[in-house]
Amino acid sequence: MNATIDRQEALATAETRIEPGKRYGFFTDTTLCIGCKACEVACKEWNQLPAEDMALSGTSYDNTERLSATTWRHVRFVEQMADGSGERAAGDGSAVPRPGDGPHNAAPDRWLMMSDVCKHCSNAPCLEACPTGAIFKTEFDTVVVQQDICNGCGYCVPACPFGVVEIDQLDGKAHKCTLCYDRLKGGLEPACAKACPTDSIVFGELGALDRRANERVRELHARGVEDAYLYGTPGSPGATGGLERLNAFFLLLDRPEVYNLPAAPSRPASRILPALGAGLAAVAALACLAGSIFAERPRR
Repeated sequence: MNATIDRQEALATAETRIEPGKRYGFFTDTTLCIGCKACEVACKEWNQLPAEDMALSGTSYDNTERLSATTWRHVRFVEQMADGSGERAAGDGSAVPRPGDGPHNAAPDRWLMMSDVCKHCSNAPCLEACPTGAIFKTEFDTVVVQQDICNGCGYCVPACPFGVVEIDQLDGKAHKCTLCYDRLKGGLEPACAKACPTDSIVFGELGALDRRANERVRELHARGVEDAYLYGTPGSPGATGGLERLNAFFLLLDRPEVYNLPAAPSRPASRILPALGAGLAAVAALACLAGSIFAERPRR
């Protein structure tokens, strides 16, 4: 009942009370994802993005493969096969140990699916790296690239710890998810969340999403799904290195790397600024030393 009420409130917020000055984002519950790719299709249709070729990529049932300049939502399929030793093999063949599993408690085969997207970081590294001001924070605390200002320098691409931003080879501009900025301004929830048939993707105000996500984790733990945890909320994996939090965060069942997510992402500024500060301090110390030496020299 509470989950139904929370969903109704989230939809009401998304469709009628999206207000500038509040913080919005996505909560993606991977335990509810069925891999239908409705979110991918809705994203491409609304944003008029070109479709990929229909040829199989060789990575499971997936022809888009990854996020790119023309794919702003991507559903990842991870097939894990039990090998009889209590371990599952990930899609890349590497062993995926499971807590509590053993020779007499082998993990069953399973699919892990996750709809990936730009994380709209609270402290966005791409925004910090942009020299032209093309990347900005909206009134909804989301991160958007303005193609009419972008000069295609590409500094934002390596700055993103999630590999989200990419330069389009056709127009030479940086592209990524806008969290449907145009829909938000019209009081509508993003197209991907609207299209998701299982509510795996939920849009809403961050405070409400955090409460919903924490309640979902408690519910799964009570059912015996002890591996469920949040990625990208304050104090959790994914919200490290100065990122503070991800406005698009996830509920996962395995290590972040299994979902192609970094366990400890960081902002370049959080690495560069301390080094720069240490360098400036060293220069200042040398300057003081040189000044004292010259001050002690007798005048001719």
